[in-house]
Amino acid sequence: MAASGLVPADGISSGRAQDPSDQTVGAAPRAAAQALEQVIAKDWDWRMEHNPTWASMLGDHRWNDRWEDFSLEAIVLSHQHGVDVLAHLQAIDRSLLSGRDQLNQNLLQKDYQTALKDYQLHAYLMPFNSQREGIQTSAQLADALPFVTLKDYEDWLARLRSFPACLDQTTEVLRQGIREKMVLSRAVLQRVPGQLDKQIVRDPRESDFYKPFRSFAAAVPTADQERLAKAAQDAIGQGIVPALARYREFYVKEYLPACYPEPGIWQAPNGAALYDFLVRKFTTTDLTPAQVHQIGLDEVARISGEMEAVRVKTGFQGSRAQFFQYLRTDPQFFEKTPEDLLKTYRATAKQVDPELVKLFRTLPRMPYGVKPIPDAVAPDTTAAYYSAGAADGSRAGTYYVNLYRPETRPKWEMTALTLHESVPGHHVQIALAMEQTGLPNFRRYGYYNAFGEGWGLYAESLGDEMGLYDDRYAKFGQLTYDMWRAVRLVVDTGMHATHWDRQKAIDYFMENAAKEELDVVNEIDRYIAWPGQALAYKIGQLKIRELRNQAAEALGPRFDVREFHNVVLRDGPLPLDILGRNVNEWIGTLKA
Repeated sequence: MAASGLVPADGISSGRAQDPSDQTVGAAPRAAAQALEQVIAKDWDWRMEHNPTWASMLGDHRWNDRWEDFSLEAIVLSHQHGVDVLAHLQAIDRSLLSGRDQLNQNLLQKDYQTALKDYQLHAYLMPFNSQREGIQTSAQLADALPFVTLKDYEDWLARLRSFPACLDQTTEVLRQGIREKMVLSRAVLQRVPGQLDKQIVRDPRESDFYKPFRSFAAAVPTADQERLAKAAQDAIGQGIVPALARYREFYVKEYLPACYPEPGIWQAPNGAALYDFLVRKFTTTDLTPAQVHQIGLDEVARISGEMEAVRVKTGFQGSRAQFFQYLRTDPQFFEKTPEDLLKTYRATAKQVDPELVKLFRTLPRMPYGVKPIPDAVAPDTTAAYYSAGAADGSRAGTYYVNLYRPETRPKWEMTALTLHESVPGHHVQIALAMEQTGLPNFRRYGYYNAFGEGWGLYAESLGDEMGLYDDRYAKFGQLTYDMWRAVRLVVDTGMHATHWDRQKAIDYFMENAAKEELDVVNEIDRYIAWPGQALAYKIGQLKIRELRNQAAEALGPRFDVREFHNVVLRDGPLPLDILGRNVNEWIGTLKA
């Protein structure tokens, strides 16, 4: 398939031509391989058509004039599509496929088996994955789109006109969630009305939805500029703003009162089963909540010892709690203005770039930039996040940093944060996956949290080998970030499985990590609204580190960390068990 705006048609291929072990001959193996390729290609086109904002983000502009259909009917149709794909996959004789095609079949089947379980548990009735992401943040899509041609603006105008329907559909889903008691915690979701208030503007030109029309590309004629600007103001003022006001009224009067008073998903009718599933889904393991909780406690204890050793080296006299307070408050650790904070983040990123060749043989061609998190969501979100570039090269990867209240953004955390969100963390992993044209698109652009976030956390530790933690406070920052992810295992399972309240989770976090209270509260609220996702980081990191240690021990002087990183990243994101198999096969090949 040659998807419009995407990297070449071979990106959808099964990868068979790239597989040196593929010795399949004869009509039956060829037919099986072609059948699998057709299923994969048709499924990818379906995904793009039914997830048009994701398609737009990737650079596939065929559906740039529409949003997703959020209705309950569309959810049922999506479920049926998954059932159909599973049937087609099961009809293909696995024994006739090459090793690479068997992996493609397994991974696509796993994706839809997970989606099937998600549907059976009615998780779709909670269409939020954190307090900062939901229907209320849709306008941010404009920041990721190119506005160069007249059609780019016409497409965005069409999206403006249809957006009120998205709000109505979301209201329908949330009402069904109320009826089934499939809701989240009131303490987290009460942030949303304030986010909506910022978008219910008197002047449509102040709306974030209007941003593309504030300046036009030179190729757009003046007459069209005037027409489009007027039409956009009408669509926002007469359509979007009233629809947002209606949605806000429903949200405040009906939805929030129906939300649970406590933080945990255990309050839902199928809460225990749902959380067990989410733990498996986000970690790609068979770990139980109790096992994850214990791993967290063990990691907290281990990292505490390392933190204490670094604290002693700094020469600070006092308890750990006093040291944390010192790190959170001493002016030397903070920039005074958002502008200075942004400059420091950018300078930190540039310090990392030249050191990458020490640890990586292959690096992505796609560049990345450092930008501020939008003001509308900065108060409610975490310190930073990464947004992938477009597959067609029209947009670089972006490391978004939070400039809200710079007095709460310590410089000692910047190196670890930068290594995680940009390079060698998310940007290296995600951009390299995009550039693997021998893989089918669902693997190039897919995501397993345990792999992606585990890699990001593992990348933080690579600062030692790149000479970036010579400053003891920066090293303490890295340990603070490692502790942060260990604490997640304890508090996420604590709230969702063992009935911890929100304050207990906040207190535990504050006692064990030097993170600022603003960040801690935002983090805890994120775990409440996105059960299980926060477990992926530490579980993934521990697996990658285990595999590296295993390879180093087995190969001795033949171990090359650059080749190990290549083995981990070259096949795109993978479940942790398959990643382990790949590394073990590599070790076996070298030993043989």
